Amino acid sequence: MAINPKDNYFTDTSKAPEPKLGDKPILGERYTSVEFMELEWEHMWTKVWQIGGTVQELPNVGDYITYNYGRESILMTKGQDQKIRAFYNVCQHRANRLVQAESGNSDSFSCGYHGWKYALDGELIHVRDEEDFLQGSPCGKLRLTEIPCDLWGGFIWFNMDEACNSLDDFLAPHNEHLSVYPLDNMMRTDWITIEGDFNWKTVQDNFNESYHIPDVHPQLKYFLDERYQSCQFDLYPNSNVRMLMPGSVPTPRALDEEDMIIEYIKHDAEMWELNVEDYRGRFEDFRVDLQKQKRKLAESKGYDFSKFNDDQLTDNYHYGFFPNVYFSMKPDGNIFLRGTPHATDPNKCYFDMWYFTWFPDAQEEYYSFTMEEYKSKSTPVDHIVGKFGEVSAGPGIDQDVGVWESQQQGLASRGFKGDYMPNQERRIRYHHESIDRYIDGTHEFLQKK
Repeated sequence: MAINPKDNYFTDTSKAPEPKLGDKPILGERYTSVEFMELEWEHMWTKVWQIGGTVQELPNVGDYITYNYGRESILMTKGQDQKIRAFYNVCQHRANRLVQAESGNSDSFSCGYHGWKYALDGELIHVRDEEDFLQGSPCGKLRLTEIPCDLWGGFIWFNMDEACNSLDDFLAPHNEHLSVYPLDNMMRTDWITIEGDFNWKTVQDNFNESYHIPDVHPQLKYFLDERYQSCQFDLYPNSNVRMLMPGSVPTPRALDEEDMIIEYIKHDAEMWELNVEDYRGRFEDFRVDLQKQKRKLAESKGYDFSKFNDDQLTDNYHYGFFPNVYFSMKPDGNIFLRGTPHATDPNKCYFDMWYFTWFPDAQEEYYSFTMEEYKSKSTPVDHIVGKFGEVSAGPGIDQDVGVWESQQQGLASRGFKGDYMPNQERRIRYHHESIDRYIDGTHEFLQKK
């Protein structure tokens, strides 16, 4: 399907102009140095928009969630006016963390240390022994410290920079590209946090390249053409990036393993009423035929693909939001991937994998090919936290996580002298150069203020 880049009805798939990149080595100290970690925190993490949770978590007045972000805790709640606000989760009396729970519902927030109470909009409404304050009652004077908060894509976004630019500017052009997906209606059916012994940038570097796929994900060759010659890489001025990778088609080196290809594509074939055996000897036709079949049967299967281009019916569209969030868009869902810095140790981070399932209309259960299990609308999703090996982020993502600790160890080695990367990994270099532009204050997003 031909796409007009000026027509926002469809996702713009035109190639972004290539920025000029430098050749400064990416050294291991960027991943292990406390000093560099502090530079990132002060000059980047405190100035970028971040996701604190999902709008679906706050359906009612008084619902709240907290999110630990580096050395900060962020409190998000829905007020009496139905507005979602974000605050630093700290009492204004003597700095006790105000809310200890990850989520809940309350008509106010009371500090467990001295009982100071705050309304849902952050106003201090009660203190004990109010008459004993020589400087006058703090009620009516003090509030929780509110920070910029906005909503997009079913997510709650916050920024610790009171003078930040708009969320729309920060998300562009991904917010337009992804408008064709029903992000608001997808349900989080997996919620995993791995306490990792690796720097957050090992996570982002990994998802900023597909060069590792043949070795780390050998099974993908049966239904993805991961060769760099077949993919499109886009690097945008605000440091967001994208990769478009053909799906429902094997890479050429797998064509002599027909039984394995059949095994991996048969689920889609059966769901969309194609005879997978018909494609022996001509697997390159399966992708286009599947796209046509999805157009034909979408309504009867409970899907609205009217805003999708043909490739979105089969392919993987990977969207990287600077500095640390990836949406890996599938035809029936979204893998949310994020590395968040540890509060004090550059050799640790928290890796989040959330899977969002797009349930067909009137269907309570759905088999997620990505997660290799059935998902249910009615089953509450628990937040599972643990070390790698104790908890799973799904069969494919576990393969990625299994590499990062080893890489972190290598990054600390005196024997590593800096990167030597092929051009197909240029999103990694762009990401590191973008971090440096935040640190030195020259990044475009900062200059727009």
